[in-house]
Amino acid sequence: MSELRQPSPVELPVVLTIATSDSGGGAGIQADVKTVEAGGGFATSVLVATTAQNTRGVESIHVLPVEETEAQLDAVVEDFGVGAAKTGMLATAEVVETVADRARGFDFPLVVDPVMVAASGDRLLEPAGESAYESLVAESAVVTPNADEAEVLTGVAVEDAESARAAGEQLCAMGADAALVKGGHVDTGGRVVDTLVAADESRDGGATVETFSHPRVDTDATHGSGCTLSAAIATHLARGAGVSQACERATALMERAVRYHHDVGEGPGAVHHLAALRERAGRTATAEAVEGVVAALVRANARALVPEVGTNVVGATAYAESAGEVAAVEGRITRTVDGVAPSRGVRFGASANVAEFLLAARERDPALRFACNCRFGDDLAAALDDLGWTVGEYHRGSERPVAAAFDDADGTPAAVVDRGAQGVEPTTRLLATDAGTLRERALALADALEES
Repeated sequence: MSELRQPSPVELPVVLTIATSDSGGGAGIQADVKTVEAGGGFATSVLVATTAQNTRGVESIHVLPVEETEAQLDAVVEDFGVGAAKTGMLATAEVVETVADRARGFDFPLVVDPVMVAASGDRLLEPAGESAYESLVAESAVVTPNADEAEVLTGVAVEDAESARAAGEQLCAMGADAALVKGGHVDTGGRVVDTLVAADESRDGGATVETFSHPRVDTDATHGSGCTLSAAIATHLARGAGVSQACERATALMERAVRYHHDVGEGPGAVHHLAALRERAGRTATAEAVEGVVAALVRANARALVPEVGTNVVGATAYAESAGEVAAVEGRITRTVDGVAPSRGVRFGASANVAEFLLAARERDPALRFACNCRFGDDLAAALDDLGWTVGEYHRGSERPVAAAFDDADGTPAAVVDRGAQGVEPTTRLLATDAGTLRERALALADALEES
């Protein structure tokens, strides 16, 4: 008889969400649990209400008896070592007051997301509940209103950086340790600016102000964004981060979650709560795919493709947003006496130039995941013509050069040519949605050069 395996328990920080169920799965308790678990926490929950909703709107709300909310709170807090908690939609003044009363006894930080209006425009909180929020805000380590919610709570219309700061300061004056006034609903053009105001009696003005800015994603699929952001902040607090660091990490997560949103339902869709986790999960397969392309170039002795500076093969995970999330050959592929060989192995963050090119190309076509650089010359230009590929051209010194190459090609190019300049070596860059296609294109180009 075989021996029983030895258990190896995992201890994660416990995060508590006090919120409402979203039957559509994109917001509420469901979004909180997904976000906490993806962020490295153990999610516990107190359900205060249920909704019948989907991506198109809210059909109905059913509030549970307050006694049930209290019983759930007792059950969780008495047994679990809660590291942080967050609130979401609380539905009624009675529930808000109940949670605020219990929060006075919390020995862990509380993130308050004052959910009052759904992304669809549906009102989620009765007017009496809005006024009851002052007592709950006073118990918060961080309160995270959007512009509309900040105006309801403070009377300040948030329209720019100055008014966002003023609203944040008023929320701190109500008792919050910090306020993150979200800028997603503020028309600031191409960027979203979230403003963190933290109470600080040691400074003139009584507060510190920090902003987190990122490009606006051109989509309406933001259902669940507020829940996800506040749950991420709570998770980072439970893991030991300070408020500023927790908010910075959470806003970065939101940028990715909105860009790679779920295309579900007949409405705008929902944010991707696990996008950052999926990015990390895809790294091994991405690195192995890059290694496969490199091996194919070595076997084929693709010397004709390698420029003076060497060739690099790069691969982005499906959710990549930075060069650190792009796998590449460390040191590039160079010519040897009898062939080509990589200097070292493949690792993430090993490329700057080719990786940034690929990331810029993904802004025009997010399906693109692999690229490599080759030399350029008259013979290679002729080979590209013979192959009949869609080819774009750009100059590295121009404004938004990669976008210009897409415009030049009138779509997604298979190859992008830079004819170089003084001190800049001419190059060809190949693009593909998968490693197999990149390998085929590189080998086909090498064969075409040999035949020319």
